[in-house]
Amino acid sequence: MSREGRNIRILFVYYQLSSFVRCDLEILKRHFDVKSLQIPTFRNPLNILRLFVGVLHADLAYTWFAGTNAFFIVLFSMFLRKKSVVVLGGYEVAYVPEIGYGSLLSPFGRIKVKFVLRNATKVLAVSKSTFRESLRFTQPKRIAVVYNGVDVEKFKPSGSKEDLVITVANITGSTLKKKGLDTFVKTSAYLPDIQFILVGKYDNSIEPLKRIAGPNLTFTGYVSDKLLVALYRKAKVYCQLSAHESFGVALAEAMACGCVPVVTDRYALPEVVGDVGFYVPYGDPKVTAEAIKQALESDKGKLARERIEKYFSLKAREQKLIKEIINLFEGET
Repeated sequence: MSREGRNIRILFVYYQLSSFVRCDLEILKRHFDVKSLQIPTFRNPLNILRLFVGVLHADLAYTWFAGTNAFFIVLFSMFLRKKSVVVLGGYEVAYVPEIGYGSLLSPFGRIKVKFVLRNATKVLAVSKSTFRESLRFTQPKRIAVVYNGVDVEKFKPSGSKEDLVITVANITGSTLKKKGLDTFVKTSAYLPDIQFILVGKYDNSIEPLKRIAGPNLTFTGYVSDKLLVALYRKAKVYCQLSAHESFGVALAEAMACGCVPVVTDRYALPEVVGDVGFYVPYGDPKVTAEAIKQALESDKGKLARERIEKYFSLKAREQKLIKEIINLFEGET
């Protein structure tokens, strides 16, 4: 006999409510009895007690990222014979030493991830690429792929497109190479008559980019959601020139707004883009510029929108997420 969704008590644990974490919280609240608990740090020992008590009074504990929160959730769930679900964001199972990226580069990070993946009741990967990376430590039957979702009613085309190329990323020391931001800036120099925009807040790491940027490149800094959607709708091309990407939420949002994607052929990006975009090698601004010229002349923006609607909508994530959780309680009375 299956348990009704509303009778399942879920403890939702989070570091901070980023957009995709908040999305899952709202989805779960629509179907289950959910209590949320923010644990940003364990420097305060009381947080460990709060987490233990929370798991004690729940049927299932749910969290994003296989970090310290997940480690304690899985540990307490095993001890209390409760269920646990951990969403892999990608960083936890990444190992990209050439750019110094991935939790597995740290011995302690590797220990935490291995424990979580081997002992959580269910692990949800945001892409097949992340699924494959996680197989270093666990069996396929313990993991399910549940793609990130895009609000296709919020992110949709409106108005006319311009010969504008954008990318979205916070500019930090770690994202310059990971997100290919240096390549994006260098690429703009090959197309001086085309406007480029790099959207995202930044720290002092922006200085080397500014030194090589031409007058056709704009750094916006942080923008509101409203302005971000407006930029997506105006731009004809969106670039994701990453060395590693576990999904690419901004990419999917831009595609939903009718942007033609130009991406590297690494990790999860081909899963999102399929055959509706243009692929370039990582770190090659000249080839990237040629691909952008083709993208500006193409009519793939409509196809990009249709692909997101078909495979990566919020509705699709909601249906799969609820199904995975209900299945954990199948057979219980």
